[in-house]
Amino acid sequence: MYIAMNRFKVKSGTEGDFEAIWKNRDSSLHEMTGFREFHLLRGPANAEEGYTLYATHTVWASQEDFVAWTKSENFRNAHKNAGSGKAAYVGHPQFEGFSVVEGA
Repeated sequence: MYIAMNRFKVKSGTEGDFEAIWKNRDSSLHEMTGFREFHLLRGPANAEEGYTLYATHTVWASQEDFVAWTKSENFRNAHKNAGSGKAAYVGHPQFEGFSVVEGA
């Protein structure tokens, strides 16, 4: 199993817009081989630096299935308007990928 995560620092005051983008998006993940699940996570607010931390993570059967998604037309369509909404990021989203250690 493979988990792909992205972390976003979303400017304070735009959290609702950011969440709406994710809730209302036209996702085709379910069409992809190996896709298992998606989650949007809201983390703590950092008032001093003016952002709320968010993370998304998708669960895949394998890293190969995830990589195939990133090279697909579905991926290009899903990301063609990334960053064009009202919600503004502080910096660039950070990607992290993890393989699950079986039996641990």
